[in-house]
Amino acid sequence: MNTLKYTIIKNEEQYNEYCNTLEELLVKGDRTLTDEIELLTLLIEKWDSENSSFDELTPVELLKSLMEENNLKAVDLARILNLSKGTVSKILNCQKGLSKETIRRLSDHFKVNQEAFNRPYKLVNEINRHFRNASLMNTRKNMENRVAV
Repeated sequence: MNTLKYTIIKNEEQYNEYCNTLEELLVKGDRTLTDEIELLTLLIEKWDSENSSFDELTPVELLKSLMEENNLKAVDLARILNLSKGTVSKILNCQKGLSKETIRRLSDHFKVNQEAFNRPYKLVNEINRHFRNASLMNTRKNMENRVAV
């Protein structure tokens, strides 16, 4: 009986090995390896969904962690996302939410499921900074017509 080249991932060492293999296959760009790439992607995604700690991190904390892991600075992220340095700064300081396009680009670049970035998190807005416990949930609120009490 032949042994399988790839099996369901059972530990972190195997996970890292498969991630490295997948990266090598993607760099080769050989179209004959499409089935192998798809299989590795499925196995890695299965492991991620069952073992990831993404739920413990906000999307911004996850982004900062990935940036540190990949030795990226805000200016690098601005180039990757095709955003201004100011916009990236606002995202990293929780002053601006992640757009759908930004989430797609982050997911593609870091090879992470979009769901990791597409979750609500608290934003800080200049308009309501002076209110105690005032935050937003990745949305913009009109504060002009509100009366301060």
